[in-house]
Amino acid sequence: RPTAYFGKNARLAMEYEISGLYHQQNQLFTTSPEKTTRQFFDWRWQPVNDENVTISHFIDRLYWRQDFGFGNLTVGRQRVAWGSGRIWNPTDLFNPINPAAFDKIEKDGADLLTAQIYLGNFTDLTVVHNPQKLLRKNNAAAKFRTNYQTYDISILGGYFDERIIFGGDFAGNLFTAGLRGEWIFSAQNDDFSNHFVKYIVGVDYQFSRRIYSLIEYQFNGEGATSFAGYDFTSLADGRLINLSRNYLFSQTMIQLHDLVSSGIGWNGNLNDGSGFFALTMSYNYRPNLDLQCGGQLYYGQTFSEYGFYPTTLFGRVSWYF
Repeated sequence: RPTAYFGKNARLAMEYEISGLYHQQNQLFTTSPEKTTRQFFDWRWQPVNDENVTISHFIDRLYWRQDFGFGNLTVGRQRVAWGSGRIWNPTDLFNPINPAAFDKIEKDGADLLTAQIYLGNFTDLTVVHNPQKLLRKNNAAAKFRTNYQTYDISILGGYFDERIIFGGDFAGNLFTAGLRGEWIFSAQNDDFSNHFVKYIVGVDYQFSRRIYSLIEYQFNGEGATSFAGYDFTSLADGRLINLSRNYLFSQTMIQLHDLVSSGIGWNGNLNDGSGFFALTMSYNYRPNLDLQCGGQLYYGQTFSEYGFYPTTLFGRVSWYF
């Protein structure tokens, strides 16, 4: 993550990734599109794309940030982290990620012009513009964020994918547990009868210093109600991250040792009965070196959402320098 600083208030930052994948089954869900729908420039290359092996390298972040006394301005490929959900983020219009994407270290960057204005200690306004090849397809949104008692609260509105959207999110405490939620309403700009709603609600709890659990529910109004309506093509190219309506995710993280932690999770499609179990183990081998391995076991009927995914084993090495 090389970063060049120009005085105290400006910097140029880049993040570059290389990923390799060995697969024995159909590549429908194991390949990445050349660029996401929020990326104007194609900065992804695949020097190896064979029957069983794919190697990709790409620029995931490349942006200029200028800080001012009243706010900041960021131009380029960047991450805008909207939403309060741990698993799903309906209000994340820029960098959504599929919970089944084990190979993603961070959310994909988006090519944006972002202005943030500080309005108080816990209050700000963010305006974002996402250019597209056609002017009428340009995306834009604004988000107002503040704090009320023990809760962070946001409202947003904008124009994305030729649809008018508005929504909000919150995060705070419910007694000793964490409570969060978010929602979004989306309607076709020339036909408000063509609309849908998405929302999530989640609770997490720190049982002890070493045990943490969460549970999160998603209603996906954009999803189909039967197998026949599933759009697997849009799922594969990243335009959708889920196909059906109702989902539930639960996870428990256990710190086995000061340097070793493990996690087990379950993600279920409550409509078609498919889902997957995920198991991870990580080891902090050095202060700047993390080792991780894991697997995902999918189940479901033919033509169900997760019935197509192959059982997956993975390893990951993260070196920070």
